[in-house]
Amino acid sequence: MIKVLSQYLLQGYFKRIFKVVLIFYCFGLILNLFEEIEFFKNLNVTILIPISLTAVFIPSLIIKMLPFIIFISSLWFLLDLRNSKDLLTLKVFGYSNFKIFFILAITSFVFGWIILFTINPLTSSMVKYYEKTKSEYSKDIDHLVSINKNGLWTKENLKAGHRIISAEEIKNNVLKKITIFDLDNDYNLIQKIYSKTADISKNKWDLNEVLIIKFNDGIVQEDYRDNYSIFSKYDDEKINSLFSNFDTMSFLDLILNYQDLQNKGYNKSYLDQNLNSMLSLPFFLFMMTALASILTMNTLKQSNNFTFILAGLIACVAVYYFKDLSLALGKTDRVSLSLAAWIPVAVIGLFGSIGILQINEK
Repeated sequence: MIKVLSQYLLQGYFKRIFKVVLIFYCFGLILNLFEEIEFFKNLNVTILIPISLTAVFIPSLIIKMLPFIIFISSLWFLLDLRNSKDLLTLKVFGYSNFKIFFILAITSFVFGWIILFTINPLTSSMVKYYEKTKSEYSKDIDHLVSINKNGLWTKENLKAGHRIISAEEIKNNVLKKITIFDLDNDYNLIQKIYSKTADISKNKWDLNEVLIIKFNDGIVQEDYRDNYSIFSKYDDEKINSLFSNFDTMSFLDLILNYQDLQNKGYNKSYLDQNLNSMLSLPFFLFMMTALASILTMNTLKQSNNFTFILAGLIACVAVYYFKDLSLALGKTDRVSLSLAAWIPVAVIGLFGSIGILQINEK
């Protein structure tokens, strides 16, 4: 009998999760589709392109919203239990408030790990496809920044032509082994610059140990200099900000290729933040289930669902802004970025532990 009741709880819980995910997906599809249509409105493409791009982009947003999806699903399921008197029936068969909470919370915790190891690699690949496809259709790529296995690449459109820069390594605010191609508007090579290192802490890049090769009517001129400066729209801060969004990087990528990513130039602080944010996800889901349990199981008295829904909305908004506040503290160096990912979990856990003790006494 106990096995049957546990299956009943899990099946009902996952049904609510599926329904809430579907609702979030549909809302995301509608809202993001307008943005994609706006992007493609002057391009000769069918409506299938913005629809398909929206469809592959939304799953990554779903994972970001997963703590709130779990909270709403838990709240919905537990309210149904209360209203149908099933909660009292479960208590007759020995299911305390704490046991019901524990089954749902452990399920959320395990579900979080499954998402990280199986779904997250798929969504990161989908975001890569999304970004690659949009870049191919972009009409105004006057600049480009990319970090790959070959190092850093940048492209800028200048008044007199174009500039392409490659560097084998970026560390802190220094580029190493740099090659710069200056091209005219017809993409004819004007000059090539080699440099051992470059300080990119400002928009004025300071190059060291420089070789400049100029091409004039078939004549090649070489010029060696100890120091040389160029101006770029990019500095170290802007380059790092472009790569602070790690949606294209999966949990497995971070675990297996952490050192390689650092060597390629990804900022260690942002890597740590993203890794810890992902690691904290299962714990976050556990705590959001606890929060929903505290709101709904605090009493068996019948009450208006509107009260619970309103309290749930307030809790969601509070958690969302507290999470943003925590990240803001990390980005302003008040706390480390790694710690910022765990602060919301710790605070909700402290509040939840007190609430769970109270509902267990009901």
